[in-house]
Amino acid sequence: MIEQFIEGFGMAMRLDTMVMMSIGLFAGMLVGSLPGFTTLMAMAILLPISFFLDPLVGIPFLLGIYKGGIFGGSVPAILLSMPGTGAAVATSRDGYKLTQKGKSRKALDMALFSSVFGDTCSDIFTIMMIFPIAFLVMQFGPPELFAVLLMSLIIIAATSGANPLKSLIMMALGLWLSFIGTDPLGGSERFTFGLFELKSGIPLLPMLIGLFALPEVASVVIRNDGARKLSALVGERLKFAEFRRCFKTICRSTVIGTMVGIVPGLGQIVAAMMGYSAAKNASDHPETFGEGEIEGVAAAEAANNAVNGPTMVPLLTLGIPGDNVTAILLGAFVAQGLRPGPQLFEEQGATVFAILVAMVIANLLFLVIGYLSVPFFSKLVTVKTSILIPLVIMFAFAGTYVYRSDPVDLLMLVAFGIFGIIAKAGRFDVMPLVMGFILGPSMEYAFGQTMAMSGGNAMGFFVTERFGALGVLIAAPIIGFMLWRRLYGAARTI
Repeated sequence: MIEQFIEGFGMAMRLDTMVMMSIGLFAGMLVGSLPGFTTLMAMAILLPISFFLDPLVGIPFLLGIYKGGIFGGSVPAILLSMPGTGAAVATSRDGYKLTQKGKSRKALDMALFSSVFGDTCSDIFTIMMIFPIAFLVMQFGPPELFAVLLMSLIIIAATSGANPLKSLIMMALGLWLSFIGTDPLGGSERFTFGLFELKSGIPLLPMLIGLFALPEVASVVIRNDGARKLSALVGERLKFAEFRRCFKTICRSTVIGTMVGIVPGLGQIVAAMMGYSAAKNASDHPETFGEGEIEGVAAAEAANNAVNGPTMVPLLTLGIPGDNVTAILLGAFVAQGLRPGPQLFEEQGATVFAILVAMVIANLLFLVIGYLSVPFFSKLVTVKTSILIPLVIMFAFAGTYVYRSDPVDLLMLVAFGIFGIIAKAGRFDVMPLVMGFILGPSMEYAFGQTMAMSGGNAMGFFVTERFGALGVLIAAPIIGFMLWRRLYGAARTI
């Protein structure tokens, strides 16, 4: 693995990779700067572009969108008190107050520097952690893989919302959708209802764009309140002494975001709220938080960006997406012929390490592009949605059709889009559905292999020969329940 890392380091130093990462960073910041337009939407709409690029160009391009979009959401949060992404909700508490005090430039500088620091540290941690975790995962057999995948689904269902029943319903639906098509073990058709188009299963791209992009478009249309009053980008730049005063808080939030990122299903919003709360509780002057305390901006932005790197650990080693955005990344990996999981490091180890190294390099580009472009992005917050919505819809349909040139994909896009809008109106989180759909085939295949190994007596096999897998199966519902109680309790107190 050390040799693969060295080879991957050299592979990452490509000019076309740097260029596409820069384009991705700029695109992510641009979309994140538009109120109501989320990183998730940008990833879903621009995902098809990566399919036509080399893996070492296409994947870093999406990672650039991911990183840039999370920071971009802080621009409208600070200038308008309208978070561009859910992760920027905590940022808006003090960011907009600073804008009202004529310190908007200082707030945006702190958001940028905190974001880059948190992201860089978490990426380095990811590279360090990937070695032992990948080595451990490569020792897994089908029973252990099945147990871990099942535990991941339970954790995702428990942490996706306050109502675990709704999450379980959506996850069950996602698992059922993953069964449509041909049985990977027996070769028989299932749930195709006699339709030839369903024999190969439901394609992932129309589902992702339909569930994530179209409901976001509908939300933007519903929330549109006409012209927005822009607070000018004013005030002096951030001073080093101010950054140094907040450095302890930034480090604390970086650790919190990194730990949150490792657990599938939590994501940036939880990290930002936890980082902000921890900073407020540790402060000698907690009464200033929410009144224009620049430390609050630093805490939130360092935490939500520190999530980005560690979400790649379960994604690459087990094929388990940590959140909605990494679910889209998983789709890109699969489309590129890189199926995340235990075998990935054996078959494509150098490519994986090249992508991880590119993540670290992206942060340097992130700092330069963000520093130079903040004045431009700050003017985008007043762009009319009536101009942007048709463009987003056009990209959604064009990207869906271009990938396979199959008109049926457009029908699936519309169907999943309508379903996503209805689910959002009913407060059903679609993340468990997507996770169930993505992880379903791998879990089914691992279960089939386990049954073959056990001779049909899986329970006896686990009890007598696979103690590790049995322990994971027993711990899964307990961990899921404890996480749900803690997160639900924290949500009520924040």
